[in-house]
Amino acid sequence: IIQVDLFTTLDGVYQAPGGPGEDREGGFALGGWQGAYVDDESGEAIGADVQRLDALLLGRRTYDIFAGYWPGHGDDDPIATKFNAVPKFVVSRTLTDPSWEATTVLRDVAAEVRALKDRFGEVHVFGSGELVTTLLREDLVDRLRLILYPLILGSGKRIFGAGTVPAAFTLVKPPQAFPKGAISLVYERTGEPVTGVDVSQPSQ
Repeated sequence: IIQVDLFTTLDGVYQAPGGPGEDREGGFALGGWQGAYVDDESGEAIGADVQRLDALLLGRRTYDIFAGYWPGHGDDDPIATKFNAVPKFVVSRTLTDPSWEATTVLRDVAAEVRALKDRFGEVHVFGSGELVTTLLREDLVDRLRLILYPLILGSGKRIFGAGTVPAAFTLVKPPQAFPKGAISLVYERTGEPVTGVDVSQPSQ
């Protein structure tokens, strides 16, 4: 399966959750917004989810952020150990010599990502908003795991923006609330949205 893992604010911003300098594209100056809501329970849940993945699939910008951070963290960090060990795939038109060990560059998202689904049990995508939009358009997203944080930023890159195709999902696990207010929501793809329903009319 292809699972998209997203840390997002209430207004859909996913840019630079981890640190002030993580991604300043567009003049974004609010990076590091996730930090105030980190607690042991959410950390354990995120770590357990990472341990389930068999491969990483990333867009170029997120790949550069990860490749600049995780290889420098040793075996005492289980997330770093996992990320550094598994096969990694980055979608890029220009990257030719990736620095992170066990990385393969993909050019054709539709064809090559479909092949990944046949090779691996769980392929996880982190961040990578443009790639997520493409995966949704190609009907390649099987599961969404959103961790929703209780703040509004008003600016920054937003997930599910222009170009996102309509899609319906079903909640497959009870929502998990964490002590500092974040909520984990896990959905699986279930087809097309049902529209045109007049909710003012009584049900039959």
